[in-house]
Amino acid sequence: MVGITAIIQGGVYLADRNNPTAEIWLIGTLVVASGISLSIGFLTPFAGGLIAFATLGIALSWLPSPTPNFFNAPLPTILVIVVAAAVVFLGPGFLSLDCRLFGRREIIIPHSPRQPER
Repeated sequence: MVGITAIIQGGVYLADRNNPTAEIWLIGTLVVASGISLSIGFLTPFAGGLIAFATLGIALSWLPSPTPNFFNAPLPTILVIVVAAAVVFLGPGFLSLDCRLFGRREIIIPHSPRQPER
């Protein structure tokens, strides 16, 4: 859902006719590309991080925002940032393109022997 939200927000940037600058087009293109990448599971940590930083930048007015902006309210902004950061730390899922290209990661926790109680 974060990827789809990013695609829609990037599309709003690209469709903004009030302020057609190169910066708006660049932001829109990067957000759409990272949303697509996150949706299909390609370069998941990079795409999730880019979406989290772009959302934070839009919310804190570091980046110019288009007229209809999804991130005017704090709740959806915080939700998208937290979920995108979680995706960065958790990595791609089982059905992702990253899993098919690079294989599944397996976390092996070594068994530590317990000391006998006296």
